[in-house]
Amino acid sequence: MLRIASPSNQKVKRVRALLKHRKARREYRQMVLESPRLIDEALRFSAQHPDCRPVFAFYGNPTPRAQETLARLRAAEVPCYEVAPAILRMCTEAETPQGLIAVAPIPELPWPERLTFLVLLDRVQEPGNIGAVLRSAAAAGVEGVVISPGSADPWHPKAVRAGAGAHFVLPVRQASWMDISRLLEGTAIWLAMPTGIYSYFEVDWRKPVTLILGGEAAGPGPEAQSMPHRTVRIPMARGMESLNVAVAGALLLYEVARQRGLVK
Repeated sequence: MLRIASPSNQKVKRVRALLKHRKARREYRQMVLESPRLIDEALRFSAQHPDCRPVFAFYGNPTPRAQETLARLRAAEVPCYEVAPAILRMCTEAETPQGLIAVAPIPELPWPERLTFLVLLDRVQEPGNIGAVLRSAAAAGVEGVVISPGSADPWHPKAVRAGAGAHFVLPVRQASWMDISRLLEGTAIWLAMPTGIYSYFEVDWRKPVTLILGGEAAGPGPEAQSMPHRTVRIPMARGMESLNVAVAGALLLYEVARQRGLVK
């Protein structure tokens, strides 16, 4: 049985760095999975992409649900280390830890050659909102999501938790504005804004489109607004000015999906 007893162990330090620092996630190209469900998604993904098999796992007093995933990790020959409760608490930020975490490579899904349904997240600062949008985007049939400079890290633990597995099925790219212009070529650009000219019910979403969702406070930045675009709004009652970006994104994305027959 593999055990780790010291908080100064290099694997413990690795997990802590991946939890806290975007630079570490970028350098190691790894992320922390903090629930059995996410670890199961990683194992399913690695069945088709062996290079993305979880690197190692920590456990301590796992719940019955986590014990099932722990057995799957061992069957996949992932090194699993028993750790003291205090060490496990240091290695997770989940509100309801289940006694099992894993470190896995960040998946790099291929970018489709011909895209007709894109999302650009511009200056979205809250990682949880990014993860929630990714979850809705995956469910609504979005083909790729682009993250602009100045946005939160889509591989932040909060984003991964909120994504609920979307990171393993949806191509995500962090890109410069020069690369963003290239990635969006061939699509009509729509900026979601409270003051948008068109209601989202009025738009024909069946043509190739990119939907831009802006930051929680100031909305899309000047780079996004400088591109040829039209603006779309979500009508609201009682004088409300805006919705949370994750809620707004879900409404807009499902209208696109409805018009395209992607959901019924």
